[in-house]
Amino acid sequence: MEPAARRSGGLWEGLYRVIMRRTPIYVTFVVVGAFLGERAVDRGIRSLWEHNNVGKRYEDIPVLGQRQSEE
Repeated sequence: MEPAARRSGGLWEGLYRVIMRRTPIYVTFVVVGAFLGERAVDRGIRSLWEHNNVGKRYEDIPVLGQRQSEE
């Protein structure tokens, strides 16, 4: 039976072989990861802000932003 450190080493070696061995693939992985991470953080912060400001936003006030219809 193999020790746990040796089994987890296979995972890291596989990750190295697939992603980090070639520079273009590694750079693509980092850029895509940064983009997706930024989107996730933006969505989380936006939903937190909207949850904390319900009823205080411009869209929530019914009389603002409405023009009288010109006939």
